[in-house]
Amino acid sequence: MHRRAFITSLGAAAALPLAARAQQPAIPTVGCLINGSPADARFLIAPFRSGLADVGYIEGENVAVEYRWGEGRNERLAALAAELVNLRVAVLATLYGSAAAFAAKSLTTTIPIVFQTGGDATELGLVVKPDRPEGNLTGVSGITDFLVPKQLALLRQLMPRSKSFALLTNPASPNAGRLVQIAQSAAKSMGLELIEATAGNEDDLDRAFAMLAERRPGGVVVPTNALFLAERQRIVTLAAKYRMVAIYDVRQFAEAGGLLSYGQSSDRFRQVGVYVGKILRGAQPADLPVVRPSNFQLVVNRKAARALDLNFPPAVLSQVDDVIE
Repeated sequence: MHRRAFITSLGAAAALPLAARAQQPAIPTVGCLINGSPADARFLIAPFRSGLADVGYIEGENVAVEYRWGEGRNERLAALAAELVNLRVAVLATLYGSAAAFAAKSLTTTIPIVFQTGGDATELGLVVKPDRPEGNLTGVSGITDFLVPKQLALLRQLMPRSKSFALLTNPASPNAGRLVQIAQSAAKSMGLELIEATAGNEDDLDRAFAMLAERRPGGVVVPTNALFLAERQRIVTLAAKYRMVAIYDVRQFAEAGGLLSYGQSSDRFRQVGVYVGKILRGAQPADLPVVRPSNFQLVVNRKAARALDLNFPPAVLSQVDDVIE
């Protein structure tokens, strides 16, 4: 009798956790649409998770995250966004690029969307009133108006005798036209000629750099773009092949061998995580003003500079946040 009672009590104890688990509400699921590749997870996802944790959400414990990667291919985003909408996620986060944000926006007016864009969210038309965004969108806006002129100014400091500089854009990007306008205005104010180059795929990159090599600008600005990020090793290799001074938007280019990068810090991805967490706790997108980043980093690659026989002037060195040897 004692043995039977002991076995019965063991069975009851073993069943308790299962029963308790069955009664617990399902944890919320967040959809994360990223126009990048899984190879960039450390750069993109780690700060996003940190932001979620700041609001009390730990992936795998009290929140689940479904990831979809666009690999820099805008044409894939609509289908990937549809997959996440069909999963009935609680919140949609678009972590890199305005094209991902537009893909999500076109599919749902009810699921909250937290975006991160390279271009200005208001100029792009994602929101009308950034202080109190309407509809189901909020997030982190880029500030192209500041970044591109600053990047051009840095190139001019490096190559003061040059009279022309170039801008590379992806014509498939919703932000491409705005980028060109801003760059043209900045170049004109500096008394410089702006050479425009475009690339919408890998082969276009080869042609664009070959054309720039013939035109011989003092340097080229490679701005925020998902395709360019995905193809950064090819871009950095092409710039080195043609001995071209190039400035990029994120440090991953400098880590890949690029000369220098100037752009927003990874805090922008953390902020997306914070906003997602706040919405999970009951906040509405309209309660969360669109954030404009204030932290920027200038990173230089000393090895790339030596290969170009380039010395950074003191005015540039004084602004450097990190040096890659």
